[in-house]
Amino acid sequence: MSLYETQKLLYHLNREPKLKASFLEDHDAVLQEYSLTEEEAGAVRDHDIGLLYVLGVNGQILMHFAAMLGIAWGDYLQLMRDGVERHGPVRAGVYKLSGYEGVDAHDRALREKRNQKAKG
Repeated sequence: MSLYETQKLLYHLNREPKLKASFLEDHDAVLQEYSLTEEEAGAVRDHDIGLLYVLGVNGQILMHFAAMLGIAWGDYLQLMRDGVERHGPVRAGVYKLSGYEGVDAHDRALREKRNQKAKG
């Protein structure tokens, strides 16, 4: 997997107006400039926020890509949740290392912890 290259592309799309314009005009021409796997290239090409999240793209980088695509904040968060449901847990990156499984799983764990304390 080339997570670094995927994040580098998304970072450049956020920082370089000419690259962004080229990407919006011809995804494939821009994608050829980066060493991405087919899965990564497909996720970027298809604007699959959920899969990009599961592949390990950092949320700070991913949120700018989503905004570039006109995706509202609430929809962005839901697309990440949907990605975990559809593609499984985060495979790489900081969210994998931290064991973070998403907002819903985190909320569930906190509720369970509070319930255990209350029973105490």
